[in-house]
Amino acid sequence: MSRFQFVADNCNTFEVKRLCELVEIERSSYYAWKVSSPVRAERAAADAALAARIRGVHAADNTVGAPRVTAELNDGASAGERVNHNGSHG
Repeated sequence: MSRFQFVADNCNTFEVKRLCELVEIERSSYYAWKVSSPVRAERAAADAALAARIRGVHAADNTVGAPRVTAELNDGASAGERVNHNGSHG
């Protein structure tokens, strides 16, 4: 569990200011983390979908190695589905 998550989990019981002091984070950092929660959730879902695609490529023909897997993922993929060798969409 992250320190930010700890604050979020306990903010209904204790003041955010005190919790942030306790776990040694700035309140502004906590609120920035809280605002970015939907972005993190979206990225986690995209990562899970990409992992499933990679497992499918590997299972289909035991493809290994980033260059070969990347090539398989991008073969016939639309621009929105293409990935680079780091797994980033783009």
